[in-house]
Amino acid sequence: MQRLSATVYGRVQGVGFRAATQREAARLGVTGWVANRWDGAVRVVAEGPDEALRRLLTWLHHGPPSAHVDRVDVAWEEGTGEFCGFQVRH
Repeated sequence: MQRLSATVYGRVQGVGFRAATQREAARLGVTGWVANRWDGAVRVVAEGPDEALRRLLTWLHHGPPSAHVDRVDVAWEEGTGEFCGFQVRH
């Protein structure tokens, strides 16, 4: 199990990015969370199988139709198994 930590920049707040990320994560079977940041970016921390996380990362590069992603900063780590489901944090 791996952990993906990503910060997504662009027009990603106020466009349903968090809810769409939660749906995509559930579809892929990964756990973790998504939250808006104070600077207009969105932070994603997800754990699961490597292939599922890579698919989530590919999705994060474009997001839902109303979003415009400029860039995604990514870090990979070993998973901890600390999450139960995938949550939207406020």
